[in-house]
Amino acid sequence: MKLNTYLAFNGNCADAFNFYERCLGGKIVGMIRYGESPMAEQTAPEWRDKVMHARLEAGDQSLMGADAPPKMFEGNHGFSVSIGVKDPGEAKRIFDALSQGGKVHMPLGQTFWSPAFGMLVDRFGIPWMVNCEQHEQKTP
Repeated sequence: MKLNTYLAFNGNCADAFNFYERCLGGKIVGMIRYGESPMAEQTAPEWRDKVMHARLEAGDQSLMGADAPPKMFEGNHGFSVSIGVKDPGEAKRIFDALSQGGKVHMPLGQTFWSPAFGMLVDRFGIPWMVNCEQHEQKTP
């Protein structure tokens, strides 16, 4: 089994995924617009360019999302997308990139479990946690 995060957007999914592609060093491997689907004729003209499904791959992980149909977007509550990395420098790079235009809730810093952990909400309203895994120290 593999669990993937699927994000809902209010019409700005394409912008968000282009941003995430740059921030995460990933690659958008698919993006289907409502106007390209079999439902194109039933879709309002102003909504045909919105994203019905997007998939970004970063390493061996996938992030997916779509623009929620009109009147169905309820915001993003009760979750965070969590990124785990091994290098504090990479944690800082990702945290700084994702926080551009967003709101930092907990600055990236050392905690009792991590040399670099921070929390933010990006400019698209998506909450993130960036965590650098603590290296196990061997006892002599």
